[in-house]
Amino acid sequence: MKLRDRVVVGFCLSLVLVTVLFVVDMQNESARRLSAADGDAAAAAASHYHGRSDRSRDADEAQSAWNLAASYVVSTLMPSVKPRPTRPGAPQPYSRRADGRPLPEVVDLYAGDRFADLTERLSRSSETQRRRGYVIDWTAVRDVIVDDTDEDGTTSNEYVVEYLEDGLRLNTTALTIFHSRISKREMYPKNDTYVPLILKNMSVSPILSVAQKEGGTQLKLVIEYLNGDKALMKPMRFTREQQTLPNHFYFTDYERHNAEIAAFHLDRILGFRRAMPVSGRLVNITSELMAQVTASDLLKTFFVSPDKNVCFHGQCSYYCDTSHAICGNPDMLEGSFAAYLPSQDILERKTWRHPWRRSYHKRRKAKWETDPNYCELVRNVPAYNSGRRMLDIMDLSVFDFLMGNMDRHHYETFTLFGNDSFPIHLDHGRAFGKAFHDEMSILAPIIQCCHIRKSTLETLLRFHNVKKLSEHMRESMAEDPLSPILWEPHLTAIDRRVGLVLQKVRECLSVSTMSGEDTADETRVRTATNATFDTDTGDLGQEVKYTARSRDVTQN
Repeated sequence: MKLRDRVVVGFCLSLVLVTVLFVVDMQNESARRLSAADGDAAAAAASHYHGRSDRSRDADEAQSAWNLAASYVVSTLMPSVKPRPTRPGAPQPYSRRADGRPLPEVVDLYAGDRFADLTERLSRSSETQRRRGYVIDWTAVRDVIVDDTDEDGTTSNEYVVEYLEDGLRLNTTALTIFHSRISKREMYPKNDTYVPLILKNMSVSPILSVAQKEGGTQLKLVIEYLNGDKALMKPMRFTREQQTLPNHFYFTDYERHNAEIAAFHLDRILGFRRAMPVSGRLVNITSELMAQVTASDLLKTFFVSPDKNVCFHGQCSYYCDTSHAICGNPDMLEGSFAAYLPSQDILERKTWRHPWRRSYHKRRKAKWETDPNYCELVRNVPAYNSGRRMLDIMDLSVFDFLMGNMDRHHYETFTLFGNDSFPIHLDHGRAFGKAFHDEMSILAPIIQCCHIRKSTLETLLRFHNVKKLSEHMRESMAEDPLSPILWEPHLTAIDRRVGLVLQKVRECLSVSTMSGEDTADETRVRTATNATFDTDTGDLGQEVKYTARSRDVTQN
């Protein structure tokens, strides 16, 4: 064979060899990517932050580098565009379980029911205005829909600043001004301009000191800022889709940082405005928390896990040990930051035992769970026998039911306004734990007493028939630094539960109509004896004896 022929044959063989090697390399690269994707999916199913492989950690770091480069390019080439900052491991809306299985389906029985009968009932001016104004004696009220506004349709109000002798302090902050605007009816007025400012400050202001809050069953941190304001931090324990464990009682359930954030937005959207502002924040455990801790008892609980994540567990009654430690990624951690209430020296508060408090016992039941006429006992004791407190408790039961909160044992009021002060909506860490179960017992106050505030009913009907409550929640929570806040099934559950509340009101109206209790000249015979009330704790006293028709509305 001539030299020229040998060169041509050799060149052709080289091309064939290079082509074969290229194809094999492409196949190996495809297999490697599929393996990495499977590994990352398995790691995500096991835990949001922990148990990650080196490959998934590298992928997170590569993604972070890409996001940083992309944001730099956008900010340089398109300065008018301000993209939302991203972070490693940011939660996303979920449509399936973490392990890939489809979500259980819960039928919304009242999705197509517009509750025209309730709308028509509200239009009866003679009925809704009959009890308008201050309720003198709740034992005589049997209206299901109660309008407690004044004769002109407004609600009288008084503000804290009217009672402050020295006025505002010289070193006034947005939070102290917010405190001065607390009123007898609400924590802050509608469209308050200081709420967004407080939320912003809590999410970005430098942290001066960190301490563990005394008391409580689970770990909470007291955060103090450079301007002297304080916030209560609840750290993230697990992902958004983690539900209450099946064998956990309501009093041993984990607290969720995102539940506190969502509860604030829900309270504001419902028009109650009885909760302090709460914002999410992504903090560095090493530089923002551990570096600012001064107490040695808390400082010694910080450690580095085998996966090189910074962790701590603090000291408390539940879940404060190494096996239940709170860990970062590797040292970044989500948390909810709730603005502090005014100090007791400035605005004193009183703690009340919730009349529909659960037993907090593994076997015992509370009295309201066994006595369908329990509401008659509540009607006869202060502060529920007159004023607005009874309707506020009804509002609170609606609020708790919509977010599935069974952990309502006490509540606080401002002593400055006496019994007309609203119940402060606090401590919602155990809410949003069961997206596929509706705990009807939370509605016991409405089911047993058959009362609801007219404005609350109008709000629920509007969310059911016009724009869904879940849509309002998505829009409101989208501005939080940790958005998305809620797992999608929880938002679906909120809309479903609105219909369940409206159905219970319908049942109450049906019972009231059949028994003739909606007539204006109705009289009831009742004898109340030995009724006592502990004004320090809010405990109901001895049982009230009465003769009255039973309002035994099913709780199924």
